[in-house]
Amino acid sequence: MVKTKTPLLGWTFKDVLSELHQIVFIGIPDETPAFETTMLEREYIAYVLACYYQCDHCLTFHERAVNRIRLKEKVSDWNWKDDLVSVTLFLHLDGRKLSPMEWKRWVEAWRRYAKRIDTRHPALACYLAYAIGIARHDENLMNLAFESISKAHEDNERLKGVIRDIDGVVIFMKAATSKNRSDSTIVNQLKSRGITDI
Repeated sequence: MVKTKTPLLGWTFKDVLSELHQIVFIGIPDETPAFETTMLEREYIAYVLACYYQCDHCLTFHERAVNRIRLKEKVSDWNWKDDLVSVTLFLHLDGRKLSPMEWKRWVEAWRRYAKRIDTRHPALACYLAYAIGIARHDENLMNLAFESISKAHEDNERLKGVIRDIDGVVIFMKAATSKNRSDSTIVNQLKSRGITDI
């Protein structure tokens, strides 16, 4: 008989995290509102957040999910992974630490790059920027991205739904990446005290 190790935070926490994943990415019929973003868009956002937070577990998981969806939906081919890593590089720069002149230049460069992404997947760049803005509570970036999202969606209910979808992915990813990035450190620390049943 194989002994299953109980997760450090317990099975209940693991179940809640799994349920949160279902709510954010798949939905629960008759319980969660309909998504305004596609599953592929939510996975792209998750992938960029995994890059931003440097969580190898999440990067692997969401890269597979993106590839699986792209194959299933027969999406036109583009080098999505390299482009989204480049998006992450752009969005790592915190505009609050820039001078007004530097911020203006950054916005110009970002908008040019965002157009490139949007030719591959419309509105994706502003969704990604909004997600990173939420993740680090960067009001400048959120305002910039919201302006673009707002222009892309005239219907207020649709706009509200898009923002809800992005926010849900950010909340899930912040919890998941924090947990996945710190698990091995916690396990090693406990092992240093002789605690091995983890």
